[in-house]
Amino acid sequence: MKWKDRTVSHSTRTIYAGRNAVKTTRIVAAALFTGIAVLDGFYRIGPIVSGRKASPDVWEPNPNLLFQQGVVAESRPLLKIMTLNAAHGRKEGSHKLLSNRGSARTNLDDVAAVLRRENPDIVALQEVDGPSVWSGMFDHLQYLSRYGGFPYSVMGEHVKGKLNAYGTGLVSWFPLEDTLSIRFSPAPPTFAKGAVVSTVRLPGTSDKTIDVVSLHLDFARRSVRRRQAIELVEKIKNRKRPLIVMGDFNCEWTTGEQTLPFLAHSLGLRAFRPEAKAMTTHPASGRRLDWILLSRGLEFRGYKTLDDPLSDHLAVVAEVALRS
Repeated sequence: MKWKDRTVSHSTRTIYAGRNAVKTTRIVAAALFTGIAVLDGFYRIGPIVSGRKASPDVWEPNPNLLFQQGVVAESRPLLKIMTLNAAHGRKEGSHKLLSNRGSARTNLDDVAAVLRRENPDIVALQEVDGPSVWSGMFDHLQYLSRYGGFPYSVMGEHVKGKLNAYGTGLVSWFPLEDTLSIRFSPAPPTFAKGAVVSTVRLPGTSDKTIDVVSLHLDFARRSVRRRQAIELVEKIKNRKRPLIVMGDFNCEWTTGEQTLPFLAHSLGLRAFRPEAKAMTTHPASGRRLDWILLSRGLEFRGYKTLDDPLSDHLAVVAEVALRS
């Protein structure tokens, strides 16, 4: 009887210890989320309070050191482009704060392998990290530029703190010029989103240029996405070049939300089969959240969604040509 009582007592203590461990883990995770949000807030308002000018949130285009400056790809009849939400290098894993930091390089190696295989001319990336404590403290955009085989890259850091930095980026075979980074107005409690824009000179031409945009819209509220779309239109409507906008729009064309149709109408853009039902890019939700939009001076010659599990989003690839 005494032996049995001791066994019951030990099992009860084990259950309590397990519950306490779970509770402690949740408290620590909540504290990490709160702490990073506070740090980001201080980083953004610090320069304003002190009267200092905030640092720019864009890196100038930096040719990869593995390539000679000025090198460009051979002329092709088509321009091949790609967009991917890189998910901070966590692939299909858990939230970035709870993921294994050491796995980021391995995950990005898989992304780089697909970039080499598909061989696009320009890639738009979202949720791509600068040096961040949660993802290995190295520059993910430069890593993909180097190991994916791209001479040029540019990044807009829409979230930047002492321990983390991330945003949207472009990697390209062609020089990226006249760069603009756009950080959308704050929309708490979600983190800042934005876009980065660069001008690219088309291969085989001396005077034909296009603007390419990597865009990331808010995931939580359609009202915020609509406001961000309006901000984007105001920032780029006067650039007067043929335009490609691609990225994670976090919305669809056929659900009644007007963000995508508004953006397309305002900038004179077209989507590839916008009402098609079997073009999912976010497998967990079964929704088409990632898009490539072209202005009227351009046309689709090919379009596909890749099945490679590089992220919680699927990459989208398109072949584009100037319209006759």
